[in-house]
Amino acid sequence: MRKLLILSCLFFNTFFYLYSATAVWKCQDYDLRVFYTNETNPGDAIFIRMIFSPKGIYKKELKSSKGIVEFYSNNDPHKKISESIFFLSNNSSKKFKKMDILIAGIPLSTYQKNGDYTAKIVFSAFNRIYETFSLPIKINSKNFIKEVIELDTKNTAIKTDSSKQRYNQINTLNSILETTNHDSTFQTDAFICPTTSKRITSFFGDRRIYSYSNGKSSTSLHYGIDYGIPTGTEVKACGTGKVVMAENRVSTGWSICIEHLPGLYSLYYHLDKLNVKIGQVVKKEELIGMSGATGLATGPHLHWEVRLNTVAVNPDFFTTDFTFQQEQENLLR
Repeated sequence: MRKLLILSCLFFNTFFYLYSATAVWKCQDYDLRVFYTNETNPGDAIFIRMIFSPKGIYKKELKSSKGIVEFYSNNDPHKKISESIFFLSNNSSKKFKKMDILIAGIPLSTYQKNGDYTAKIVFSAFNRIYETFSLPIKINSKNFIKEVIELDTKNTAIKTDSSKQRYNQINTLNSILETTNHDSTFQTDAFICPTTSKRITSFFGDRRIYSYSNGKSSTSLHYGIDYGIPTGTEVKACGTGKVVMAENRVSTGWSICIEHLPGLYSLYYHLDKLNVKIGQVVKKEELIGMSGATGLATGPHLHWEVRLNTVAVNPDFFTTDFTFQQEQENLLR
Protein backbone atom coordinates (compact mmCIF):
# COMPACT_ATOMS: atom_id res chain seq x y z
CA MET A 1 0.00 0.00 0.00
CA ARG A 2 1.33 3.46 -0.85
CA LYS A 3 0.36 6.98 -0.02
CA LEU A 4 0.30 10.18 -2.02
CA LEU A 5 1.54 13.32 -0.37
CA ILE A 6 1.57 16.59 -2.29
CA LEU A 7 3.98 19.13 -0.88
CA SER A 8 3.73 22.55 -2.51
CA CYS A 9 6.75 24.81 -2.16
CA LEU A 10 6.32 28.45 -3.13
CA PHE A 11 8.93 31.03 -2.13
CA PHE A 12 10.23 28.33 0.23
CA ASN A 13 6.98 28.12 2.22
CA THR A 14 5.70 24.54 2.43
CA PHE A 15 2.09 23.33 2.42
CA PHE A 16 0.93 19.68 2.71
CA TYR A 17 -2.01 18.00 0.98
CA LEU A 18 -2.65 14.29 1.55
CA TYR A 19 -3.77 11.92 -1.24
CA SER A 20 -3.48 8.15 -1.80
CA ALA A 21 -0.82 7.20 -4.37
CA THR A 22 2.35 9.34 -4.41
CA ALA A 23 3.88 12.61 -3.26
CA VAL A 24 4.79 15.80 -5.10
CA TRP A 25 6.72 18.87 -3.97
CA LYS A 26 6.78 21.71 -6.51
CA CYS A 27 9.43 24.40 -6.06
CA GLN A 28 10.78 27.18 -8.25
CA ASP A 29 14.02 25.30 -8.97
CA TYR A 30 12.89 21.65 -9.01
CA ASP A 31 9.97 19.26 -8.66
CA LEU A 32 10.12 16.37 -6.19
CA ARG A 33 8.00 13.23 -6.49
CA VAL A 34 7.98 10.79 -3.58
CA PHE A 35 6.83 7.16 -3.59
CA TYR A 36 6.82 5.26 -0.32
CA THR A 37 5.50 2.31 1.63
CA ASN A 38 2.90 3.74 3.99
CA GLU A 39 1.57 0.48 5.45
CA THR A 40 3.54 -2.66 6.14
CA ASN A 41 4.14 -5.55 8.56
CA PRO A 42 6.80 -6.57 11.09
CA GLY A 43 9.69 -8.24 9.27
CA ASP A 44 8.94 -6.40 6.03
CA ALA A 45 10.57 -3.13 4.96
CA ILE A 46 9.83 0.49 4.15
CA PHE A 47 11.16 1.85 0.86
CA ILE A 48 11.17 5.48 -0.22
CA ARG A 49 11.96 6.70 -3.73
CA MET A 50 12.46 10.41 -4.42
CA ILE A 51 12.62 11.76 -7.98
CA PHE A 52 14.07 15.25 -8.45
CA SER A 53 13.33 17.08 -11.72
CA PRO A 54 15.61 20.13 -11.98
CA LYS A 55 14.71 23.45 -13.51
CA GLY A 56 16.94 26.18 -14.87
CA ILE A 57 20.58 26.16 -13.76
CA TYR A 58 20.08 23.08 -11.59
CA LYS A 59 19.90 20.96 -14.74
CA LYS A 60 23.70 21.19 -14.72
CA GLU A 61 24.04 19.65 -11.25
CA LEU A 62 22.68 16.14 -11.81
CA LYS A 63 23.82 13.33 -9.50
CA SER A 64 24.34 15.75 -6.63
CA SER A 65 21.18 15.22 -4.56
CA LYS A 66 21.44 13.38 -1.26
CA GLY A 67 19.48 12.62 1.88
CA ILE A 68 18.79 10.43 4.90
CA VAL A 69 15.61 9.00 6.39
CA GLU A 70 15.07 8.62 10.13
CA PHE A 71 12.44 6.28 11.55
CA TYR A 72 10.46 7.04 14.73
CA SER A 73 7.52 5.61 16.65
CA ASN A 74 4.75 8.15 17.25
CA ASN A 75 4.61 6.84 20.82
CA ASP A 76 8.19 8.02 21.40
CA PRO A 77 8.95 10.68 18.75
CA HIS A 78 12.27 11.66 20.32
CA LYS A 79 13.83 8.19 20.17
CA LYS A 80 15.16 7.30 16.72
CA ILE A 81 14.66 3.62 15.88
CA SER A 82 16.90 3.57 12.83
CA GLU A 83 18.11 5.58 9.87
CA SER A 84 19.17 4.91 6.29
CA ILE A 85 21.09 6.90 3.72
CA PHE A 86 19.56 7.51 0.31
CA PHE A 87 21.56 6.31 -2.68
CA LEU A 88 21.39 7.50 -6.28
CA SER A 89 19.73 5.06 -8.65
CA ASN A 90 21.56 4.47 -11.93
CA ASN A 91 18.39 4.45 -14.00
CA SER A 92 19.34 3.99 -17.66
CA SER A 93 15.93 4.96 -19.04
CA LYS A 94 16.04 8.02 -21.29
CA LYS A 95 12.92 9.29 -19.57
CA PHE A 96 14.77 9.65 -16.27
CA LYS A 97 18.23 10.52 -17.60
CA LYS A 98 17.94 14.19 -16.61
CA MET A 99 16.59 13.50 -13.11
CA ASP A 100 18.09 12.52 -9.77
CA ILE A 101 16.46 9.38 -8.34
CA LEU A 102 17.16 8.59 -4.68
CA ILE A 103 16.15 5.35 -2.95
CA ALA A 104 16.34 4.32 0.71
CA GLY A 105 15.14 1.23 2.55
CA ILE A 106 14.38 0.69 6.23
CA PRO A 107 14.28 -2.92 7.50
CA LEU A 108 11.71 -3.80 10.14
CA SER A 109 12.33 -6.34 12.90
CA THR A 110 9.90 -9.24 13.18
CA TYR A 111 9.41 -7.96 16.75
CA GLN A 112 8.39 -4.46 15.60
CA LYS A 113 5.23 -3.43 17.45
CA ASN A 114 2.15 -2.45 15.50
CA GLY A 115 1.11 1.19 15.48
CA ASP A 116 1.77 4.55 13.88
CA TYR A 117 5.28 5.62 12.90
CA THR A 118 6.96 8.51 11.12
CA ALA A 119 9.69 8.59 8.48
CA LYS A 120 11.54 11.89 8.65
CA ILE A 121 13.38 12.76 5.42
CA VAL A 122 16.24 15.27 5.37
CA PHE A 123 17.48 16.01 1.85
CA SER A 124 19.50 18.37 -0.31
CA ALA A 125 18.39 18.74 -3.93
CA PHE A 126 21.17 19.60 -6.40
CA ASN A 127 23.50 20.91 -3.65
CA ARG A 128 20.83 23.26 -2.31
CA ILE A 129 20.18 23.87 1.38
CA TYR A 130 18.79 20.93 3.33
CA GLU A 131 15.01 20.57 3.55
CA THR A 132 12.89 18.30 5.78
CA PHE A 133 9.50 16.63 5.56
CA SER A 134 7.82 13.66 7.26
CA LEU A 135 5.73 10.73 6.04
CA PRO A 136 3.21 8.74 8.11
CA ILE A 137 3.76 4.97 8.33
CA LYS A 138 1.41 2.32 9.71
CA ILE A 139 2.69 -1.06 10.90
CA ASN A 140 0.12 -3.81 11.27
CA SER A 141 0.23 -6.67 13.75
CA LYS A 142 1.37 -10.10 12.55
CA ASN A 143 1.53 -13.54 14.11
CA PHE A 144 4.47 -15.81 13.34
CA ILE A 145 4.48 -19.61 13.32
CA LYS A 146 6.17 -21.60 16.08
CA GLU A 147 7.85 -24.85 15.11
CA VAL A 148 10.08 -27.55 16.57
CA ILE A 149 12.94 -28.90 14.43
CA GLU A 150 14.16 -32.35 15.43
CA LEU A 151 17.88 -32.74 14.70
CA ASP A 152 19.68 -36.05 14.28
CA THR A 153 23.25 -36.59 15.47
CA LYS A 154 24.77 -35.12 12.28
CA ASN A 155 22.69 -31.95 12.33
CA THR A 156 23.12 -31.55 16.10
CA ALA A 157 26.89 -31.55 15.54
CA ILE A 158 26.53 -28.87 12.83
CA LYS A 159 24.20 -26.69 14.92
CA THR A 160 26.51 -26.83 17.94
CA ASP A 161 29.76 -26.57 15.96
CA SER A 162 32.07 -24.05 17.68
CA SER A 163 35.05 -24.50 15.37
CA LYS A 164 37.23 -21.64 14.18
CA GLN A 165 36.25 -22.48 10.60
CA ARG A 166 32.55 -21.92 11.30
CA TYR A 167 33.09 -18.66 13.17
CA ASN A 168 35.37 -17.36 10.42
CA GLN A 169 32.64 -18.11 7.87
CA ILE A 170 30.08 -16.28 10.01
CA ASN A 171 32.35 -13.26 10.40
CA THR A 172 33.13 -13.19 6.68
CA LEU A 173 29.44 -13.19 5.75
CA ASN A 174 28.65 -10.53 8.36
CA SER A 175 31.37 -8.32 6.86
CA ILE A 176 29.77 -8.71 3.43
CA LEU A 177 26.29 -7.87 4.72
CA GLU A 178 27.61 -4.82 6.57
CA THR A 179 29.03 -3.42 3.33
CA THR A 180 27.01 -0.63 1.72
CA ASN A 181 28.44 0.08 -1.72
CA HIS A 182 26.62 3.12 -3.09
CA ASP A 183 27.75 2.33 -6.63
CA SER A 184 25.91 -1.01 -6.57
CA THR A 185 22.46 -0.29 -8.00
CA PHE A 186 21.74 -3.39 -10.04
CA GLN A 187 18.06 -4.08 -9.28
CA THR A 188 15.44 -1.35 -8.84
CA ASP A 189 12.23 -3.24 -9.50
CA ALA A 190 10.52 -6.37 -8.20
CA PHE A 191 12.34 -9.62 -7.45
CA ILE A 192 11.18 -13.03 -8.65
CA CYS A 193 10.98 -16.16 -6.54
CA PRO A 194 14.17 -18.19 -7.20
CA THR A 195 12.16 -21.40 -7.70
CA THR A 196 8.87 -22.18 -9.41
CA SER A 197 7.89 -24.47 -6.53
CA LYS A 198 5.02 -23.35 -4.29
CA ARG A 199 5.80 -25.96 -1.62
CA ILE A 200 6.93 -23.92 1.38
CA THR A 201 8.14 -26.02 4.31
CA SER A 202 9.14 -23.12 6.62
CA PHE A 203 8.13 -19.48 6.52
CA PHE A 204 10.03 -16.29 7.16
CA GLY A 205 10.09 -15.28 10.82
CA ASP A 206 9.13 -18.70 12.20
CA ARG A 207 9.99 -18.98 15.88
CA ARG A 208 12.05 -22.15 16.05
CA ILE A 209 13.03 -24.58 18.76
CA TYR A 210 15.89 -26.88 17.74
CA SER A 211 15.65 -30.18 19.58
CA TYR A 212 19.07 -31.85 19.71
CA SER A 213 19.81 -35.56 19.64
CA ASN A 214 21.50 -35.20 23.07
CA GLY A 215 18.30 -33.98 24.72
CA LYS A 216 19.23 -30.30 24.77
CA SER A 217 17.62 -27.52 22.72
CA SER A 218 17.99 -23.91 21.56
CA THR A 219 15.73 -21.25 20.09
CA SER A 220 16.15 -19.01 17.06
CA LEU A 221 14.33 -17.18 14.28
CA HIS A 222 14.04 -18.47 10.74
CA TYR A 223 15.56 -15.75 8.58
CA GLY A 224 14.27 -16.87 5.19
CA ILE A 225 11.76 -19.03 3.33
CA ASP A 226 12.34 -22.76 2.81
CA TYR A 227 11.07 -24.43 -0.37
CA GLY A 228 10.85 -28.22 -0.24
CA ILE A 229 12.25 -29.16 -3.66
CA PRO A 230 14.21 -32.21 -4.84
CA THR A 231 17.99 -32.15 -5.09
CA GLY A 232 19.02 -30.86 -8.52
CA THR A 233 16.13 -28.41 -8.94
CA GLU A 234 17.10 -25.19 -10.75
CA VAL A 235 17.68 -22.13 -8.56
CA LYS A 236 17.59 -18.73 -10.27
CA ALA A 237 18.73 -15.26 -9.22
CA CYS A 238 15.81 -13.35 -7.71
CA GLY A 239 17.20 -10.14 -9.22
CA THR A 240 20.12 -8.68 -11.12
CA GLY A 241 23.20 -8.30 -8.98
CA LYS A 242 26.81 -9.11 -8.22
CA VAL A 243 27.86 -12.42 -6.66
CA VAL A 244 29.79 -11.57 -3.48
CA MET A 245 29.91 -15.04 -1.92
CA ALA A 246 29.92 -18.52 -3.49
CA GLU A 247 31.32 -21.20 -1.19
CA ASN A 248 30.71 -24.26 0.96
CA ARG A 249 29.88 -23.32 4.57
CA VAL A 250 29.57 -25.50 7.67
CA SER A 251 26.00 -24.46 8.56
CA THR A 252 24.47 -23.56 5.20
CA GLY A 253 26.35 -25.89 2.85
CA TRP A 254 26.96 -24.67 -0.68
CA SER A 255 25.83 -21.05 -0.51
CA ILE A 256 25.50 -17.96 -2.71
CA CYS A 257 25.11 -14.29 -1.76
CA ILE A 258 24.16 -11.65 -4.36
CA GLU A 259 24.34 -7.86 -3.90
CA HIS A 260 21.39 -6.06 -5.56
CA LEU A 261 21.37 -2.56 -4.10
CA PRO A 262 23.50 -0.76 -1.52
CA GLY A 263 22.94 -2.82 1.63
CA LEU A 264 20.46 -5.21 -0.05
CA TYR A 265 21.53 -8.86 -0.50
CA SER A 266 19.86 -12.17 -1.35
CA LEU A 267 21.16 -15.52 -0.07
CA TYR A 268 20.64 -19.09 -1.27
CA TYR A 269 21.57 -21.97 1.06
CA HIS A 270 21.94 -25.78 1.07
CA LEU A 271 22.67 -25.99 -2.66
CA ASP A 272 24.02 -29.11 -4.36
CA LYS A 273 25.83 -27.25 -7.14
CA LEU A 274 26.97 -23.68 -7.86
CA ASN A 275 26.84 -22.18 -11.36
CA VAL A 276 28.41 -18.83 -10.45
CA LYS A 277 31.62 -17.40 -9.03
CA ILE A 278 32.52 -14.40 -6.90
CA GLY A 279 32.56 -11.12 -8.86
CA GLN A 280 30.17 -12.35 -11.54
CA VAL A 281 27.20 -10.10 -12.40
CA VAL A 282 24.05 -12.18 -12.93
CA LYS A 283 20.74 -11.18 -14.45
CA LYS A 284 17.34 -11.65 -12.87
CA GLU A 285 16.09 -15.22 -13.60
CA GLU A 286 19.61 -16.42 -14.50
CA LEU A 287 20.46 -19.95 -13.35
CA ILE A 288 22.85 -19.73 -10.39
CA GLY A 289 22.81 -23.28 -8.98
CA MET A 290 20.97 -26.47 -8.14
CA SER A 291 19.14 -27.16 -4.89
CA GLY A 292 20.34 -29.79 -2.43
CA ALA A 293 20.57 -30.77 1.22
CA THR A 294 24.08 -29.64 2.17
CA GLY A 295 24.93 -28.17 5.57
CA LEU A 296 22.31 -28.23 8.33
CA ALA A 297 19.32 -29.66 6.45
CA THR A 298 16.70 -32.19 7.44
CA GLY A 299 15.93 -32.84 3.76
CA PRO A 300 16.40 -31.39 0.25
CA HIS A 301 15.26 -27.78 0.11
CA LEU A 302 16.18 -24.24 -0.86
CA HIS A 303 16.57 -21.62 1.85
CA TRP A 304 16.04 -18.15 0.31
CA GLU A 305 16.90 -15.15 2.43
CA VAL A 306 17.03 -11.37 1.94
CA ARG A 307 19.07 -8.97 4.07
CA LEU A 308 18.64 -5.18 4.16
CA ASN A 309 21.21 -3.20 6.14
CA THR A 310 22.24 -6.54 7.77
CA VAL A 311 18.65 -7.24 8.96
CA ALA A 312 16.80 -10.31 7.64
CA VAL A 313 13.56 -9.14 5.99
CA ASN A 314 10.67 -11.00 4.42
CA PRO A 315 11.64 -12.08 0.86
CA ASP A 316 7.97 -11.98 -0.20
CA PHE A 317 8.01 -8.19 0.28
CA PHE A 318 10.48 -7.87 -2.60
CA THR A 319 8.43 -9.85 -5.13
CA THR A 320 6.12 -6.83 -5.35
CA ASP A 321 7.18 -3.55 -6.96
CA PHE A 322 9.03 -2.61 -3.79
CA THR A 323 10.79 0.48 -5.19
CA PHE A 324 7.68 1.69 -7.04
CA GLN A 325 9.12 1.35 -10.53
CA GLN A 326 5.69 0.89 -12.11
CA GLU A 327 4.08 3.81 -10.29
CA GLN A 328 7.03 5.94 -11.35
CA GLU A 329 6.62 4.92 -14.99
CA ASN A 330 2.87 5.60 -14.88
CA LEU A 331 3.25 9.02 -13.29
CA LEU A 332 5.85 10.28 -15.73
CA ARG A 333 4.23 9.04 -18.95
